[in-house]
Amino acid sequence: MIDLHTHTVFSDGELIPAELVRRAEVVGYKALCMTDHADESTLYFTVENILRFVKRHGYFYDITILAGVELTHIPPPLIGEMTLKAREAGAQIVVMHGETPVEPVAPGTNLAAIEAGVDILAHPGLITEEEVALAAEKGVALEITTRGGHSYTNGHVAALARRLGARLVVNNDAHSPRDLVSRELRRTIALGAGLTTEEYRQTEANAREIVERCLRRTAR
Repeated sequence: MIDLHTHTVFSDGELIPAELVRRAEVVGYKALCMTDHADESTLYFTVENILRFVKRHGYFYDITILAGVELTHIPPPLIGEMTLKAREAGAQIVVMHGETPVEPVAPGTNLAAIEAGVDILAHPGLITEEEVALAAEKGVALEITTRGGHSYTNGHVAALARRLGARLVVNNDAHSPRDLVSRELRRTIALGAGLTTEEYRQTEANAREIVERCLRRTAR
């Protein structure tokens, strides 16, 4: 199992990084990225501190840990600039807080994030066909989420991704220990969104590819 969208006390999560990683390790996750919410005011502080933890503590766990960020409620005209700043700050994975149906995310966020080339567009809500096609073209992964509320449109995302060839990943958007769901529940949520067993396996392969790509990028 791989989870590329999680939160710590550096935004609205309940756990410090060490406890989040340890709990994920015990549940059976093999890779995890901490992607705390950030905007212009918190980006550098958040990424710097998570990256310090990853570099100092990462070798002591039987789990690959990455330092990322979830750009959240960024005005669409600034998303491209903020994506570049996040990478320059050291974020290994850039997630965009997409147009979930349960929050007032600004219209145009999904499109701007895809155009900016973020790694993952989280809970993209009622994403359009044109946006999904562009995500497929640019290699931006779309998220099937296990988190309540955000998950309301999983079926819509899955159906369009299948038809238009976009990559999918399954993430927990974990904020607390109970959000680190089991392998079986992850699979059930994915199949409930309409994925086949083979398509679910492909989401795992997609997540592995993102981790490997980010590690290569970091090593350069």
